[in-house]
Amino acid sequence: VSLKVTKQCNENNNKKQENNSEASHNVTPLLLDSWKPYKGTRANVKERLLKLRDCLESVCGIQWYGFATLGILTAVLSFLMDFSVAKLLQAHLWLYGKLEGHILLQFLCWTLYPACICAFASSFSHNICPFSTGSGVPEVRTMLSGIEVPHYLSLTNMFTKFLGLTCTLAAGSTVFLGKVGPFVHLSTMLGAYLDRLCRLIQGKKKDAGTEMMVVAAAVGVASCFGAPVSGVLFSVEVMSSHFALRHYCPCFFSAACGGLTFHLLSAWSRDGETLQALFKTNFPTATPFFPLEILLFALLGLLCGAGSRFYLFCHRWILKFTKTNRVFLTMLTTEKGLYSGLVVFFLALLTFPHSAGQYLASKWTTKQLLTSLLDSRQWSSQSHNASVRLELDSLEWSSSGAPIFLSLAFFLLMKEMWMLVLACTLPLPAGYFMPVFVYGLKKALEIKKGSLIVKWSYWPMSFFAKVLPKSYFLVGAAAFSGAVTHTLSPALLAVELTGQVTHAVPALLSTLLANALARSRNGLSFYDGLSISKKLPHLPSLKKACPQLPSTPLGQVMGVKSVQLQKAAGPAEVQSAVSNSSEAQIPVVDSHESQVFLGCVLRSELLLFLHRCQTQRIEGRLDEVCSIRPNSVVVSPHNTVQEAYNMLSVAPAQTIFVADRGKLVGQITWSEMKQILVGLAKDI
Repeated sequence: VSLKVTKQCNENNNKKQENNSEASHNVTPLLLDSWKPYKGTRANVKERLLKLRDCLESVCGIQWYGFATLGILTAVLSFLMDFSVAKLLQAHLWLYGKLEGHILLQFLCWTLYPACICAFASSFSHNICPFSTGSGVPEVRTMLSGIEVPHYLSLTNMFTKFLGLTCTLAAGSTVFLGKVGPFVHLSTMLGAYLDRLCRLIQGKKKDAGTEMMVVAAAVGVASCFGAPVSGVLFSVEVMSSHFALRHYCPCFFSAACGGLTFHLLSAWSRDGETLQALFKTNFPTATPFFPLEILLFALLGLLCGAGSRFYLFCHRWILKFTKTNRVFLTMLTTEKGLYSGLVVFFLALLTFPHSAGQYLASKWTTKQLLTSLLDSRQWSSQSHNASVRLELDSLEWSSSGAPIFLSLAFFLLMKEMWMLVLACTLPLPAGYFMPVFVYGLKKALEIKKGSLIVKWSYWPMSFFAKVLPKSYFLVGAAAFSGAVTHTLSPALLAVELTGQVTHAVPALLSTLLANALARSRNGLSFYDGLSISKKLPHLPSLKKACPQLPSTPLGQVMGVKSVQLQKAAGPAEVQSAVSNSSEAQIPVVDSHESQVFLGCVLRSELLLFLHRCQTQRIEGRLDEVCSIRPNSVVVSPHNTVQEAYNMLSVAPAQTIFVADRGKLVGQITWSEMKQILVGLAKDI
């Protein structure tokens, strides 16, 4: 009887549980609907969004809207940063002026403000995202060459880079750094997210390509200066080792959107009536330069080329010194904020206006320096005595009353040589192109001073009656910055910044000669030096640093043999290969003893093979179920690293196999190529 009673109780309990499960099953859709109210409204919104997408796609592809959005957003970010930095610098100078008469308080205000703000930028960048420091251009170049650099396109990195760069620029003329490089990096990160959004709208699940990143590199320069044409050329010369022609139109379109937006925001913020060049000049168009001045422009190009080699030598030396010296290495590893604060305090001590700063125009920003040197007022006068009296003296370049040439020469020797080189070691987001551009501007003063001496001594007075020093400043800036970066786009950038098309030919001539001298004997550019210092696997930079590295045979640098399968492999061996390898293709050999390479098999087919063996409980062979692809990209171990790099960039699955006389030696993917290049970079 007791057994019957317990059975009935169990049956009743089971019925109750079934009823409860059915009830809960019936209630589940209602509960799900309760978490998503306004079902009809959401359906209408989704339907209208789909119609909007179809309408936009009927005009042009969604990708083109992404290009326009990229240019506009980057220009807005650039304008907001400039506006914020201008307010911070204005507040600093206002406080400094209010302390007039109190030298000690002015000294503390001048030194502690940039030291604290740079220490904050360095500590914030190191703690939030350590990858946000520096220029960012070497990393973007590496990514565009096909090698993945983790964490450099994250949203955290973008936020940290923007805030850290704002603090760096707010330090003013003390550190004298720019924003071109970091803004290229910011634009690339923004382009990566916009590319994902465009693919999501289009319903594509394919991995993001490099087209948006190439376009973003051009937009970064165009949005900094409102110079779209030179921005595209900069992207071609610096960022892309292999530039595809299909990227040309998207680059110009997006850069034009960014440049136009930057000019519009600048005009509206200053209550301007029309769009104009960023540094407007007024050179005479009737006789912009005399034919014999071409010799001076050529001499200026050679001088800038020689100066660029010396500057790059100092830059590479200080980078190597900071990585080998124990004190600097310890501080840059564990105490980045303290290092930045101490270095900036030392630089601020030298630029204090009541000391050496009176010869350095330390109260002026980079834009004010460019405006003063490219001022529309003539330097020359009508009479012989007045021709030496330069109007730049009235621009307060020297508060001590010293001659203008003395102040500018002191500026060249101090701030733009070792002070700028020292500032480049700061572990914070910063750009290095614009300081070099200004340095080339002042480098032209040596040529101008020489021309004045020639004028007094040998040449007729009528020849130099209308010689414009501003033209030498313009050409010198383009030549020196082009020589440092190994590019020709600064010649066009100088024309776009000033609106002076009349001096395009002298600027291009000087930039070509400066580049020829800077590139001689496999000279490294500024960004090549950074890539090698950071041990980045960028093959074009490694080729310049050590020309024999690309000709190194693969057999000397290849690592351990990759995972492989024999054609008679069973489920156990296939399971082991799938578990130990994450590659999309796995090589297949005739047998492990012979190592004769037959081809490759896709990872998806191996997973399907394992699933079939488990569900049907059969023991099959690999060659009976999976199709072995014999048309794989195969190279020899005697091929060079350069040849393997080129073949890997065009391989369908970005995988090549290495075989020697038909026998498998190994497998090379982008990750393994990165390890090979990193190993080569460590040997330099």
